[in-house]
Amino acid sequence: MSLTNRILIAMAAGIVLGCLLNVALHSAILPEAIRSALDTYIVSGLFDAVGRIFVASLKLLVVPLVLVSLICGSSSLANSSRMGPIAGKTVIFYLATTAVAVTVALSFAVFVAPGDGVVMDGTANYQPSVPPPLVDVLVNIFPTNPVRAMADGKMLQIIVFALLFGFAIANAGDPGRRIAGFFRDMEAVVMNMVDILMRLAPYGVFALLAKLFAAMGVDVIVHLAGYFFTVLAVLLFHALVTYSVLLKGLTGLSPRILLRKMRPVWAFAFSTASSGATLPVTLRTVERRMGVHNSVAGFTIPLGATINMDGTAIMQGVATVFIAQVYGVDLTMIAFLTVILTATLASIGTAAVPGVGLITLAMVLGQVGLPVEGIALIIGVDRLLDMVRTAVNVTGDSVVSLVVAHSEKQFDESVFHDPNADQEPINGGELSSPRG
Repeated sequence: MSLTNRILIAMAAGIVLGCLLNVALHSAILPEAIRSALDTYIVSGLFDAVGRIFVASLKLLVVPLVLVSLICGSSSLANSSRMGPIAGKTVIFYLATTAVAVTVALSFAVFVAPGDGVVMDGTANYQPSVPPPLVDVLVNIFPTNPVRAMADGKMLQIIVFALLFGFAIANAGDPGRRIAGFFRDMEAVVMNMVDILMRLAPYGVFALLAKLFAAMGVDVIVHLAGYFFTVLAVLLFHALVTYSVLLKGLTGLSPRILLRKMRPVWAFAFSTASSGATLPVTLRTVERRMGVHNSVAGFTIPLGATINMDGTAIMQGVATVFIAQVYGVDLTMIAFLTVILTATLASIGTAAVPGVGLITLAMVLGQVGLPVEGIALIIGVDRLLDMVRTAVNVTGDSVVSLVVAHSEKQFDESVFHDPNADQEPINGGELSSPRG
């Protein structure tokens, strides 16, 4: 059985077992001692430990992978003067898809009206974190200490340092060529670490989802069904329709092939709810299964994991309309345009801030005069939706990477159309073939 299918089976098994455990933990039939043991030793013990170790292992690879990939990519592109156009196209596409995402979300929400009939209970309370000033955000993109930036996992600072270092390597003559060879070898080693971790992925995915659904269950969706399914519908529309139209229209490539090759990435994104933790798998898939050259993927994928927030923008659009309807506030056309502009720019302006989704939503609500306390209404289902919107975000990263690589002729179409690319079954698993 392929690794992709094993991961998908692990996802389904984790969700089913988690729901069964949730029922058991809240059942009056089982003795208290048994319920306590299930919670202590299985849910909060075994599953929690395995899941946290798995996520920690993924995050372990993010900084070294981003650093070596960007250094290799930028050093190979520096002499061709294409880094500027690639960076410009990437940022423009990320901003454009985010603007489309929030526009579609607002349109769906106005049509469906998920907040109609929802009654405030008067207990909603939410205190948002204060976002930093925009000037500070821009200044903090540039590192004063690259080692500290890597230790703290500040991705934008790592990206800036890696780009500068790669450019210096390309212009340093023979010393630069020797250093470039070292980093190419380092990249091969780090990607091999990704291969090793992916063999263990089914167990980590299973534990993460079993723990989540055992603690949460699915009954929380019932109370916010209108909001939940509106956001879910827009997320699926954006992932399956918007990105497909963008890919087909700008490259002529088959969206069906893209979606089929994205399945393992979706599994990681859904189970971890983190674009950053999924980054090693996304980069591996885009390079080795879709044929994007490392000089492009090494820049677009790490940047996208940091600033591309189409799924978050969709949540913000629907949540704004939902909260406005709950509070009985009519939004004007100016307010809608303000939401689109604020959500789009916030995807870059607060990229390095923890809890960025709720912080940017608080900013959006403040811009249109809605109470930020309304965020408390949607927190109950936000964790489940966060898993889906992370999958949407990594899909956007991959599509933009394909579009940019295709326009720059840094793309191997034969790899994209090869259903067996980067799939070499060994002892029931998948190992990546050596990079060409």
